Amino acid sequence: MTDQNLPKTLRQLVAKTLGTHFREVTEIIEVPIPSLGAKELLIKNKYVGINASDINCSSGRYDPTAKPPVPLGFEGLGEVVAVGSGSNTKVGQTVIYSKFGAFCDYIVLEESKAVPIPNSDPAFLTLLVSGLTASIALEKEADLTQGKTVLVTAAAGGTGQFAVQLSKLAGCHVIGTCSSDEKVEFLKSIGCDRAVNYNKEKLDDVLVKEYPKGVDVVYESIGNEILDAATKNLAVNGRLIIIGSISNYDTGNPTDIPSQSKLNIPLVLLRKSASMRGFYLLHYATDIPRHLAQLTKLFSEGKLRMNVDNGAGVPTGPFVGLEKVVDAVEYMYSKKNIGKIVVSL
Repeated sequence: MTDQNLPKTLRQLVAKTLGTHFREVTEIIEVPIPSLGAKELLIKNKYVGINASDINCSSGRYDPTAKPPVPLGFEGLGEVVAVGSGSNTKVGQTVIYSKFGAFCDYIVLEESKAVPIPNSDPAFLTLLVSGLTASIALEKEADLTQGKTVLVTAAAGGTGQFAVQLSKLAGCHVIGTCSSDEKVEFLKSIGCDRAVNYNKEKLDDVLVKEYPKGVDVVYESIGNEILDAATKNLAVNGRLIIIGSISNYDTGNPTDIPSQSKLNIPLVLLRKSASMRGFYLLHYATDIPRHLAQLTKLFSEGKLRMNVDNGAGVPTGPFVGLEKVVDAVEYMYSKKNIGKIVVSL
């Protein structure tokens, strides 16, 4: 694509007002493409990734000072179509990246944030937010060692699929929660030792009966009853890592994330010398290159599956075009996706 053929404007999905009702608060706008700095790239997006936290961004939870219109989206995969004067990247290179405002057809990106990949397989997009969150959180907070018991909630989701597989690679026994029998089969296929469909079995009952000594590590992203069951069934010296609280993202005060725990969590932790830690990926930026290389290596060696869900099997799918991002976010909150949700542009 020559400079003469480059677009002058880009289409971008933004929050026109702040709120948790994603469809109601978002719109697509057209804005000028800024001039490239010396070390910047212009990327034509081919795929963008959907995350539970897209609603946290549209509601202003991550940045209470944000003023609409707020650009949305965290990650993309695309082709470099123009480069700044000081860039070493070649036009035509395919890259993945993580940057606020990724829900757009074109994006200007700092060259240092672009990760070259060999082709445009959307599976690579799963590595960024989803894969890195699991990989870094488990290394830094879980103290995974062979023989430990690990509980992964929302295990068939974008990041859950990584937490299951990485825990198995560490030699752990893995329990995974999910919402359907189809997801149970998927979890078994990626090595999960005990898949719990919480619409058919109560997680607390399963843990009490089958794991009387408790769970050593919990990778938790749902909240409410699932969080309570996981906390209640921690082993002595157990570790619970909070990745998110998706059950509460699309409800309540847009500037807060409500909690519906019925436990006296401090007392439960105290009795077991257990710990609860929060994890937010951006606080671990220096670890990202190493973990990205590790995940890529595992994928190339066939030791890691990176499942992608493009909504092909749902009435509103497949998710093609910027207009389908809203459908894709709602699909995530319907709890029907298996693996990472992506939208093709």
